[in-house]
Amino acid sequence: MSDLRPFSLSAAEISQRVHAGDISIREVADFYVQRTEAYASKLNTHLYWNASNIADQVKDQESKLKSGLKLPLAGVPVLIKDNICTRSVPTTCASKMLENFRPPFDAHVVERLVAAGALIFGKTNCDEFAMGSTSENSAYGPVRNPWNVDYVPGGSSGGSAAAVAADLAPVALGSDTGGSIRQPAAFCGIYGLKPTYGTVSRYGLIAYGSSLDQIGPFARTVADTALLFDVISGHDQRDSTSRAIPPFQTRNGVGSPDTNLKGKRIGIVKEFFSAGLDESTRQALSKAVDLYKDLGAEIKEVSLPSLKYSISAYYLIATAEASANLARFDGIRYGQRQEEAGATLRDVYQKTRSHGFGTEVKQRIMLGTFALSAGYYDAYYAKATAARHLISNEFTRAFANVDWLISPTSPTTAFRLGEKIDDPLAMYLSDICTLAVNLAGLPALSVPCGWDEKGLPIGMQLIGPPLGEEALLKGALAYEQTANHIGSRIPKF
Repeated sequence: MSDLRPFSLSAAEISQRVHAGDISIREVADFYVQRTEAYASKLNTHLYWNASNIADQVKDQESKLKSGLKLPLAGVPVLIKDNICTRSVPTTCASKMLENFRPPFDAHVVERLVAAGALIFGKTNCDEFAMGSTSENSAYGPVRNPWNVDYVPGGSSGGSAAAVAADLAPVALGSDTGGSIRQPAAFCGIYGLKPTYGTVSRYGLIAYGSSLDQIGPFARTVADTALLFDVISGHDQRDSTSRAIPPFQTRNGVGSPDTNLKGKRIGIVKEFFSAGLDESTRQALSKAVDLYKDLGAEIKEVSLPSLKYSISAYYLIATAEASANLARFDGIRYGQRQEEAGATLRDVYQKTRSHGFGTEVKQRIMLGTFALSAGYYDAYYAKATAARHLISNEFTRAFANVDWLISPTSPTTAFRLGEKIDDPLAMYLSDICTLAVNLAGLPALSVPCGWDEKGLPIGMQLIGPPLGEEALLKGALAYEQTANHIGSRIPKF
């Protein structure tokens, strides 16, 4: 009989116990099906899941196990953000435009997960086409934060983050264009890794900003974050931006915890600790920095003056790419079609897009189209690209003197549902600490580092040089092993 309990086992432990015969894949699946039935609707984390589909996967993975294959994710339920293609279940991007769309193929990361023994446990709610910071922009209603259901979980990957925080699955995938993994990870009190651009294939990820998008893992432990990242990383010839590198093996480096950080140099990003930072976040980060000092690390202040351009540059580049990427959804090639008898082609386009896209998506498409239009390209998009190079070069210079950088993941903790939905500028500012990382293509990890006075989680961001994921995970593990508040609470929802 299974002894599975909520929050009792990590993904790595599930796989180990399945291989040892202590628990069966079916027992794991049944446990998480029951949790999904009980809590997914309360948090609105799932857009699609199906018990019979999961049962079919259990049979397939049991057959692999009987054949003697060693599977790193044997029997581990994994949730997938609904902008990542899955052949067996719908992929809607939380939009009416793609309602009931079933892709004819699996994304590269889904192929990797299945090959590693994982159970694809469903598709998670998110901001429509990954455009948002709260998961309130979904056409299927907002996701709720398991620490307080009246608060947002962050976005755009809020469904994945909230589900992992609530143990509806031990791990999940999200996508990060400007902070969409790290910010919800911070708001939900879990780990979220945005990998180096090009280390995880974007094949099968429905594009928002192609030069910024990256798929990455959510987990409740550093070890699980490393495990999932290793499985999905590596070269894929179907993605022209994929780096020609083998899959990472970060879980080997994280396997033996080392809390001695003597010789490590950590940079504190001065610009991220300025006005607008919530006091509880400031205090939590200060304690985390002191802990790193106690572990032997050398702490340095680092200034990146071009960060002041990051919001402007990001929202010009991302929306310009969104304008190009979403032009395909015209009701003819892709997307739900809206038309009347005798309608012209222009009428079809207008009706389809007016009905299919939500307000935030339309807003970003229009902004991006304007930035790319004749007479404005050089004034806006070209200058944003120049600012992007400045930011990237400053990060490069900083990493000549430090091993990784520390900043808040978000200047505040989670806020109430509806609090900022009508204030786009306030909403965009919630990503101020994360955007520059995507512009520079760097890896970054959100690490839970405490709670505010309302009992909501606080996140610390570790930023590394290109391909520096293992160092970030080791740095996070040293903190996880030493900070006794990590894992000491579970949400009551």
